[in-house]
Amino acid sequence: MKKHALRFLTLCLACGLLLLTGMSVHPGPAKAQSHLKATWLWYTPMIESSADDIIGFASRQGVNLIYLQMNQDVRAEHYRKFIRLAGENGIQVHVLGGAPKWALESERHRIDTFLNWTAEYQVAAAPEERFTGIHVDIEPHTLPQWKTNRDWLVEQWQSNVRYLVSRGHCLDLPVGADITFWLHTYSLPDQSMTISRWMIGQFDQIAIMAYRDSAANIYNLAATELKEADALGKEALIAVETKSSNEGQFITFYEEGVSFMEEQLLKVDAMAGSHSSFSGFAVHEYRSWRALYESGR
Repeated sequence: MKKHALRFLTLCLACGLLLLTGMSVHPGPAKAQSHLKATWLWYTPMIESSADDIIGFASRQGVNLIYLQMNQDVRAEHYRKFIRLAGENGIQVHVLGGAPKWALESERHRIDTFLNWTAEYQVAAAPEERFTGIHVDIEPHTLPQWKTNRDWLVEQWQSNVRYLVSRGHCLDLPVGADITFWLHTYSLPDQSMTISRWMIGQFDQIAIMAYRDSAANIYNLAATELKEADALGKEALIAVETKSSNEGQFITFYEEGVSFMEEQLLKVDAMAGSHSSFSGFAVHEYRSWRALYESGR
């Protein structure tokens, strides 16, 4: 453990030196930008042969932020090319990671692997080839302990989030996360605040997974977390789904198509515009969005 901590400290110091060569300092609480449009790219091997195609589609759809999953099997040269090309098209790239078990302290080594890889990548890359943020999708509510021992699980989750964010900031990168729209209905074990408010307070940016297929329902699901983000001075994106869902057709735009989705997002934009935290949308996820677009729906 001490060996890993020393290694990460060394990488943090190296990343700090990058500030002298043009890397921006990690910001404080962000002022929301209403023009953000993000998407997740989970299948990273696509960038090995389709970088131009991916960036072209993203650019045409108005995307200016891609969450790109860390995959150790993809060589760094492909990340460098992809991020450089994205930057040339006005698109930021945040390194993406996460799994439900990342909420468990016993699985913290997975967070270490993710952050160490990110730190080593940042040190070796040129300024225009570096990630500009970190994004995680953890969702521990899918673990059995959410039903059997929730307080214990939430405390574990809090501990790992503190760990993740502090080390992400050590790399001078903002750290964002996906959160479910209903997280405000649960309180911390000490009952001091909602879980959502605590999580929003830790991260620099959140993506509220308000997965519905009509503007009013999307906004209504996101509203409470938007208000919490308003109060905390944090950035909040509203996320929507394009994948087919076995939870019901109302979850996703898979049936209605891309044009209808864009119409609904314009309406949500008008509804959410009064929130200081509201900074745009995130569309889940690249491959399903692309397939839906190409289907003509």
